Amino acid sequence: MSDPGNTFMRRFVQFINTADEMLGEELIAPNAEFYVPFQSDPLIGPPGWLAAINVMRGGFPDVQWTLEELVVEGEKIAARYTMRGTHEGVFFGVPATRRQITVQTMNFYVMANGKIVGERGQPDLLGLMQQIGAVPAPS
Repeated sequence: MSDPGNTFMRRFVQFINTADEMLGEELIAPNAEFYVPFQSDPLIGPPGWLAAINVMRGGFPDVQWTLEELVVEGEKIAARYTMRGTHEGVFFGVPATRRQITVQTMNFYVMANGKIVGERGQPDLLGLMQQIGAVPAPS
């Protein structure tokens, strides 16, 4: 793993953990496309990332991401995170349960000119919904 890729992604984790708009502008291209599993059209630019972060913070105000693994190949980055938080607000229609979540997520990024220009995020939404009691866990 190259040090510049590691440094960049550590700063990106700081952005998603703090929702710092200025840091988002620094790291994400204005026309970047961010695909999320809950809608077919991409979210665009730093405001799109902030919208997705706000969806998570609406249900889990203390949500934090920890970067677990990172693979950098040229302009492509694969990152595995652990997302942790407390279900203290409505999330996809599920009222707060106060349950703690620990969810894995895989995200794939495309870079250009030192900024993210694309991302596809794959959080374990089924596992998350099971942890908050919205979906029964397998027996």
